[in-house]
Order: sequence, then structure tokens, then C-alpha cells
Amino acid sequence: MSKICAIWRKEFSSYWYSPIAYIVITVFLVLMNWLFFRGFFLVNNADMRMFFSIIPWAFLLLMPALTMRQWAEELRSGTIESLMTKPVHDREVVIGKYLAAVAFLAVVLVLTLTTPLTVAGLSENGLDWGMVITSYLGAFLLGSAYLAIGGWAGSFTSNQIVAFIIGVAVIFFAIMIGESLVTMFVPSFMVTPLEYLGLQRHYLSIMRGVIDTRDLIYYITVICFFLYLTVRAVESRKWS
Repeated sequence: MSKICAIWRKEFSSYWYSPIAYIVITVFLVLMNWLFFRGFFLVNNADMRMFFSIIPWAFLLLMPALTMRQWAEELRSGTIESLMTKPVHDREVVIGKYLAAVAFLAVVLVLTLTTPLTVAGLSENGLDWGMVITSYLGAFLLGSAYLAIGGWAGSFTSNQIVAFIIGVAVIFFAIMIGESLVTMFVPSFMVTPLEYLGLQRHYLSIMRGVIDTRDLIYYITVICFFLYLTVRAVESRKWS
């Protein structure tokens, strides 16, 4: 555990040494608030559903942008070899890097709290905080799953742009596989399994204010699965 914590501290600190983190946060917050408030004042209703419905698509670009340098920079600079020769297990390195990205995600979500607080202040009848809290939980789980996928996608290449593109492509596929645009063209017996596999379906379920254990198990399974694939990808580089 101490080794994972050491890697976590190193990786989390590295985010703040790079301008990418500040650029990503600024662009994300400005884009989210602009898209939300331009419709909010037209509808004139204290409802955060529009804000949280944008998150899956904003995260589609944000999360791969965070993970694209996790392994690419190590591979490009050659530090991956020295890192893997240290007395630390591959899975400890993977988990440490992943948890650092998750901590960064938590910071980003905390910074968005100004939006519901502003909406609550503008509303005469207040805000449905139960829906807001469950939606934040769903956003955290969804973002954590995106990070696990993005980390795995980036473990194959030393090029950050390629890592970003692969991450976006895999996450987009995982979203669309459960959407009606896809399921309407498959046999009826495949519709339910495909809907269950869709990343966004479970997020929308949590966003409605219902915390179903099936949704929690789904995201935990996705995260563990892609972390396992990342460990195997890193291990394979030792013997290549």
C-alpha cells in the first residue's frame, strides 16, 4: 500500500506541474457552464438535469486528455524501463497512476459545485439536492470508468495524440453500444445485453436519483477489467 501511495503522490503532483491540467480544467468549466446557462435562462427552471446530461460527452474528451500522458510519456522518455526494474509490482504502478487520475477527477467535480450553488441561489423554490448528489456520484463513477479505459488505451503507444485518439474511440464505442441508435439494428435477444454494456445507460439511471446496485457493480467491473488489461499490457512490455 505504501508503494501505491508513493506512486499516487508522484503522479498527482505531476498533473499540477504541467499546463495541461490547468488548460483542461479551465476549458471544461467554461464549456460546461456556457452550455448549461445558455439554456438555463431560456427554460427559466431550476433544474440541473441539462448540466449532468452534458457531462458524459464533455468527459469523452476530458478523461483521455488526462490519461494520454500516463504511459506515453514514460514510454517516450524511456523511464518505463527504470520504473519497472524498481522493487514495485506492475499492478501497484497501474493502480497508483489510476488513483492519481481519479483524484484529479474529484477535484474537477468539486470545482463544478459552483454551478448548482448558483442555480440554488437564483431559484425561489430551491434545488433538488438529492438528484444533484446522486448525479455527482454517477458522474464520478462514469469518469472513473473513462479513466480506466483511457489508461489502458494509452499503455500501447508512446505518442500522446495517438493515446488520446484511441481512448476517445474506445470510450465512444462503449457509450454507443448501448444506445438505441445501435440496438435498433440488432436481433431482439441482443438488445438487453447491449443496453447493459452501454456506459451511459447506467449513468442516466443513477442521474434519475435511483442508486441501483447493478449500476454500481457494472462500473466497478468495468474499472477492474480495464485496470487488469492495463497491468497485462505493461507486463507484456517487459518481455517484448
